[in-house]
Amino acid sequence: MFSDTGHNWKQYRQEDSIGAFPGNSNADSVVQHKLQHPVIARYVRLLPLDWNPNGRIGLRLETYGCSYDSDVVSLDGHGSLLFGLRPRPMQMTRESISLTFKSLRNSGILLHAEGQSEHSLVLELEKGKLLLLLRKGRSSSPDSQHLVSLGNLLDDQHWHHVAVEHHSTHLNLTVDKSTLWVQIPPRLTHWDHDQMSVGADHGLGSRRSVGLNRNFHGCLENLVYNGVNLVDLAKKKDQRVTVKGTVTFSCAEPVFVAMTFTSPQSFLRLPRATEASSPTGTSVGLQFRTWNKAGLLLTFDLPKREGAVWLYLSKARVHLQIHKSGRAPLELNAGSALNDGQWHSVELISRRGHLTVSVDGGEGATAHASPPFLITTGGQLFFGGCPAEGSSQDCMNPFKAFQGCMRLLTVHNQPVDLIPVQQRLMGNYSHLQIDMCGIIDRCSQSHCEHGGSCTQSWSTFHCNCSGTGYNGATCHSSIYEQSCEAYKHKGNTSGYYYIDVDGSGPIRPQLMYCNMTEDKTWMVIQHNNTGLTRVRPAPGKDQHSAHFEYASEEEQLAAVVSQSEHCEQELTYLCRKSRLLNTPDGPLLSWWVGGPGAGQVQTYWGGAPPGSQQCSCGLQENCVDPKHYCNCDADRTEWANDSGLLTHKETLPVRSLVLGDVQRPGSESAYRVGPLLCHGDKNVWNAAFFDKETSYLHFPTFHGELSADISFLFKTTSSSGVFLENLGIKDFIRIELGSSTEVLFSFDVGNGPLEVRVASGSPLNDDRWHRVRAERNVKEASLRLDELPAATREAPADGHSHLQLNSQLFIGGTASRQKGFRGCIRSLQLNGVTLDLEERARITPGVQAGCPGHCSSYGSLCRNRGRCSERPNSFACDCGSSAYTGAFCDREVSASFKSGTSVSFTFSEPPSSEPNGSSTGGSLSSSSIRPDVNLRAENVSLSFRTSQGPALLLYVGSYRREYLALLLNKHDMLEVRYRLDSSKDAEILRSTATNLANGQLHAVVIGRVADAVSVQIDQNTKEDFNLTSDVEFNAIRSLVLGRVHDSGELDPVLSPLASLGFTGCLSGVLFNSVSPLKAALLRPDTSPVVVSGPLVQSNCGSTSANPYAAETTHHLSGQSGSVGTGQPVVNAIRSDSALIGGVIAVVIFVTVSALAVMARVLYRRKGACQSREAKTAKPDDNPELAFSGQPGSHRGPSENQREYFI
Repeated sequence: MFSDTGHNWKQYRQEDSIGAFPGNSNADSVVQHKLQHPVIARYVRLLPLDWNPNGRIGLRLETYGCSYDSDVVSLDGHGSLLFGLRPRPMQMTRESISLTFKSLRNSGILLHAEGQSEHSLVLELEKGKLLLLLRKGRSSSPDSQHLVSLGNLLDDQHWHHVAVEHHSTHLNLTVDKSTLWVQIPPRLTHWDHDQMSVGADHGLGSRRSVGLNRNFHGCLENLVYNGVNLVDLAKKKDQRVTVKGTVTFSCAEPVFVAMTFTSPQSFLRLPRATEASSPTGTSVGLQFRTWNKAGLLLTFDLPKREGAVWLYLSKARVHLQIHKSGRAPLELNAGSALNDGQWHSVELISRRGHLTVSVDGGEGATAHASPPFLITTGGQLFFGGCPAEGSSQDCMNPFKAFQGCMRLLTVHNQPVDLIPVQQRLMGNYSHLQIDMCGIIDRCSQSHCEHGGSCTQSWSTFHCNCSGTGYNGATCHSSIYEQSCEAYKHKGNTSGYYYIDVDGSGPIRPQLMYCNMTEDKTWMVIQHNNTGLTRVRPAPGKDQHSAHFEYASEEEQLAAVVSQSEHCEQELTYLCRKSRLLNTPDGPLLSWWVGGPGAGQVQTYWGGAPPGSQQCSCGLQENCVDPKHYCNCDADRTEWANDSGLLTHKETLPVRSLVLGDVQRPGSESAYRVGPLLCHGDKNVWNAAFFDKETSYLHFPTFHGELSADISFLFKTTSSSGVFLENLGIKDFIRIELGSSTEVLFSFDVGNGPLEVRVASGSPLNDDRWHRVRAERNVKEASLRLDELPAATREAPADGHSHLQLNSQLFIGGTASRQKGFRGCIRSLQLNGVTLDLEERARITPGVQAGCPGHCSSYGSLCRNRGRCSERPNSFACDCGSSAYTGAFCDREVSASFKSGTSVSFTFSEPPSSEPNGSSTGGSLSSSSIRPDVNLRAENVSLSFRTSQGPALLLYVGSYRREYLALLLNKHDMLEVRYRLDSSKDAEILRSTATNLANGQLHAVVIGRVADAVSVQIDQNTKEDFNLTSDVEFNAIRSLVLGRVHDSGELDPVLSPLASLGFTGCLSGVLFNSVSPLKAALLRPDTSPVVVSGPLVQSNCGSTSANPYAAETTHHLSGQSGSVGTGQPVVNAIRSDSALIGGVIAVVIFVTVSALAVMARVLYRRKGACQSREAKTAKPDDNPELAFSGQPGSHRGPSENQREYFI
């Protein structure tokens, strides 16, 4: 402990922990300790913690230090100094102010500097915090001033160092060991201070109301402005110094003996002051400061032990409670928010039947009462708490014990001298530190990250992470994933997600759209003008320019592009008499700017390589004019189109576009810059395989002094091994597989090893991926394994906080080459930064880059008969044998049928004389079921929704007049009809489920093996049947949904139903491995399927679908465009129709013959076209056709997709 007065001691702390040092163990050896940071003091106090059991008590001490010059001035709250700073040095590039102060009040002006241009600087204490105010003029508006704050509890009557360094556009503000970098607004960067007031304002402009005493009360030391010691000038009575009021050049201060209640066992007992007591009343006063909302301040018994009095804090207010036998309890309360760490005074006065509780001299509040009995101290007074149970019967505390500081105790208006108490000459105490206030501000060091708000109690602090996007004890770890790829492999489907590209790093999460297709996972980053935009000539301008503002911040945009495996952006130009790039040898007419930061000028177009000054047609040598390298450069009167994808990541995203040939008569053009699309996450799949226990990878030292988070995935067949280790001189950090069911996280920050363990209920050496997340901060350490609850361990209350490492970081092993890990480690991230394991593994013996075998862990994500397909750095769900589609084969394929709708899937041409073979599955082609196969088994599943009964749901026919039919009969019951022998009648298998034509969705599953048939409807019990005829289904020809046009071969019962058709919804239709709906809706050009009548894809097969909205179709949402300034315009692109003719030009001439031809074509194609989206037309003289079906347009969000706020 140290002090400069012999009182008001201060505990020396190392890294916010109490400094403890081992002493000598014998009479001769010397133990030397070097303090981490120096202290300025006249007195040093040592507190022995332990004794040598084998020797005698003794101490020989030497201290080493440096010479220290001190120029001190003392201000009494009324006096001040005024300095003239002329002449000012010219063209100063750096200005500085430094001083040391000790304050007796929690508020007051330290100094105020101002110049002729009314630029001013104020350093002021306010409630124990240092405020720096920069201002121009007398106004207090936010635009004319800039205010920052640093430090807290600076009114503790100890010296505090302050420094301000001004560097043109910024300044550094230092208070003790904390430095704050401050960006100065441009209007406040010029300093021309020519006078400075110290200790008062002197009317140079005030930030507060007139009448409040803002003068400083305390001592200032070594006040230096730009190298000039101003206190020394004042001592020498320099003519530039004006002294006002009482100013002395020594630091004289009153002695306030405080005491610290350190724990719930703390208390102070004072004897009854009989000589000062009065039979007519009593008074007790004290000052306290604390962070706690509750705690006992004072208690004593009434005379003759007829009752008791409690003065205590509750909900940060002062409460008085008096219990007297035979009387109703008396309660008073006063004050509010008294747990702010400031000194507050409380006084209890009882005089002649009048009771008063006053807080802060009446400023906080005063409560009054007139009890019908006299209140006097009948015995001893207890402050802060009571002795342990059993040690005294004179004190009872029904409330929490007080933790904080007290001073200036008075009893009957007489001050209490605590020095005799400290010397055990008066009263008694326990767990009390006398002559010091040990309050600590744990929130001032901003341990709460990412904008989390800090609150504290006496012994700890708490971070409120609400609304930050982060969690943990210090709001360190992001609650969001770092890419769409990571969301996908947690089983999520397409939608809007918050993406935090650097995890626990400084980049904030952003809402992005993730399009998770079967093949790739696309991250879609929109900007302010993704629509097709017509170029309108602007008077007086030869060029048209557009600037694109992206929905993501610059840092996040750069991180997304960097960590993605592939990025692309569509660039399209539609033109008529409007050239694009001209020729490689001619002047450049148009260009665009792209790349990180401000970007670089790019002279190529979509589909061509950088720097080529070409379009894609020039690269492919198919431009409309071979003399030019872009279609638009041919300068024709017909509409032309230059479009393509920009795929070079170093030039993305497109930031601006300049078009230079837009002003000539007859020129018309339009452009489109699509959203930035990226897929693949190099971080997620970055992996290494360690095939020996002695193999490892090494990286530079891990720096996680105050907070560290480590996450990775592993899979192994070994039962133990070290994943990661980094050592220091004493400190270390390690994560290891302790056993086949346990992961261990251990570390040491200088106060002994700590361990956190998580045990799994199942083996971890199952060769499946498992995720580990470990975090260590100044408050706690936590470890999480997969989705098990996190295990946590609090940091020691007086432990060190900085983790100091100096060796290399070892991955997969240790420096001793023992207990190495055998297996795979993937996606290793330290504080949000991914370590490139693959790059290091390629040059390290015993370690292989990459790690295959993802389906063992993620195969369960593939649903509805989808198969997991391995990829080098990922996996995919193959939905070929599933009736579903989507990234996980989980998106139902449904369609709305009308009575005239028919979907016919043909398995093959008429059978040949080839011998019978076995069936093959997995494809939608006709080879999936050959007609010469004798099927002895089928699996049929579908869902339907209808109000029609009777109705034919599905019909499978053969070339041998055999068939399988699913229908609803006139009683709305399901019938399965098999005719496997053409010479016999069909066998009818009737389910017992009723009311199936009720407009609700019903699922049907039918399975047959030889003569055994099972039928299950919804969640009902499976029903079993047996066929009595043949068991082979021969020469299958086709499967029909809806109306059966060729119904001549059907029996009389089925024929009317087949011609009637089906009205309603069919979904997820699967016959063995064939999905006819999927083929008709998604792959009509490559599948042997014929559609007639209206067929509309919808979501009617969803269990949450509205049956009255069964024909709702899927569309891509239109994106508003903008012209030049980024203002929204009316034009928008819709991918379901791709109609943009109204955007570019109005068709003014349409011949009658063209209308007739169009009508004829539409009439012929009506049935087929309604079943799927219109195909892309060949570009001609119409710009809307030139633009339809542009690449990349299918990757945006659709109208009916939801936003997920994960």
